[in-house]
Amino acid sequence: MTYSSWTLLVLPVLIALAGIVAAYFIGFFDHYGWIAAVVGILYFLWKYMDWKVNIWVVTNFRVIDESGLLSHHAKESPLDKINNVSYDMAPLGRIFNYGHVEIQTAAEVGATDYYNVNHPRRLKDTITAAQSDYKAFQSTAQARQMAAAFHESLGQAGGSGHATPAGIAAELEKLFDLKQKGALTEEEYLKAKNRLLGH
Repeated sequence: MTYSSWTLLVLPVLIALAGIVAAYFIGFFDHYGWIAAVVGILYFLWKYMDWKVNIWVVTNFRVIDESGLLSHHAKESPLDKINNVSYDMAPLGRIFNYGHVEIQTAAEVGATDYYNVNHPRRLKDTITAAQSDYKAFQSTAQARQMAAAFHESLGQAGGSGHATPAGIAAELEKLFDLKQKGALTEEEYLKAKNRLLGH
């Protein structure tokens, strides 16, 4: 999870300090100077709370963008729909470590832009790593399903005794592919291969 850059809070802090200073010179109690201090502090608190709810979260399946203190806004980008993630940082952004992140998706809306992101490279790398983990998870799940289906078909073929040479060759190729994907151990592969060949 990451937030917008803390630099967005610099101006609200200056305004709050200006209100406090103005209250001091105007007269805190005698001349209603406290109003300037209260207004400045309330403005800072408003901007701070708004900053706290403007977040980006990367989960196992999607990237979530949430913002809005009163009117809440949330947008999700599924990891399997993301085609590319890039970021750039202006000179000031390089100094204070914030920048712009662009996510290109397969959806009709195209690219999604996130501005003033704190640690943009970390967000980009986190999305890329989550994509890699998601693809590995999907590949493993598919391989397990294929292995289960293969074991079932192998049992049926073994029981019928009508397997053709072409069919055996195709099943052997599937077996090897499952072993390469890690769905079958070497022992399971050899056992299934021998059973298929009738050894």
